[in-house]
Amino acid sequence: MTGYDPTFLVPAPDRTPGGAPGSPVAVPLPEPRDGRPLRRLDHPRFTVLLDPARRLAAATAVGIDGSALQALPRTGSWRLDPGAPPEEQAGPDLYHRNDLDRGHLVRRRDPMWGTVEEAREAGEATFVYTNAAPQVGRFNQSKELWNGLEDHVLTYAEAHQRRAVVLTGTVLADDDPVYRGVGIPRRFWKVAAWATSRWQMPDDGASSGITQVLTLASAAFVLDQSPLLDDDTLAHATAQALAADQAPPLGPFRTFQVPVADVAALTGLDLGPLPAADVLGAAVAPSAVLPPPPAVPAAWTVLEGPGDVRV
Repeated sequence: MTGYDPTFLVPAPDRTPGGAPGSPVAVPLPEPRDGRPLRRLDHPRFTVLLDPARRLAAATAVGIDGSALQALPRTGSWRLDPGAPPEEQAGPDLYHRNDLDRGHLVRRRDPMWGTVEEAREAGEATFVYTNAAPQVGRFNQSKELWNGLEDHVLTYAEAHQRRAVVLTGTVLADDDPVYRGVGIPRRFWKVAAWATSRWQMPDDGASSGITQVLTLASAAFVLDQSPLLDDDTLAHATAQALAADQAPPLGPFRTFQVPVADVAALTGLDLGPLPAADVLGAAVAPSAVLPPPPAVPAAWTVLEGPGDVRV
């Protein structure tokens, strides 16, 4: 039960003792294309890839079994991750006496499936600081939509056996404002993946030879908390905030559906088969240029509500 399973979407009969890495619906963990070191931290049903230099997770991965989710009361409290040195983590000091929220990357309820005991253990495991990211404390409709994207995929994407894999992380930019020794990300990303199924007739048309074919599908999203200020105003507001030991200014949340390839470009991560499985397909080409925030590429679609999500 420990750690993310890359073969989570592969039907159980097709798995082998060594997994099924060659399956068309296997989803490996992301890997940095630039070779920067990431610390792998395995927890019940999810994995965190920690960037020690930035003290935040570059990526997380979790498998969600929508048919076996447990609705349990919230338990658990935030704590340092025992798998990483404290100096590699953005711990409680970052969030002390300011407006920053500890935003779950892997949602508490995502790994909470199976038996009650398994679900409770997995949910409590999400309260490690390596699974947290500093987010603006103000809540709005766009943040609510972001928090519910996994549920939307499980409900409307016709996911095979109601299973999905969700990768979530931070966009760690070189010019992120530094607060209490930690660069505060202005953007977060999420890629959901699931298997779709169809029945395939053999060439001879014999009904006894009908086989089930699974195909990987994916959708990508970006949550933007960049301040909507001109450069001079932002520089002045940032200097004032940091001088007062307050978090740098952040803007209202905006949620976008984006090409999966744009997430790979923003993060420098190899997302394996996910860009090719993008539900946007050829209808939306990856962005040739990714402007710095708060500007967004033309290929990004702002999401006002669940009905805007394409799965």
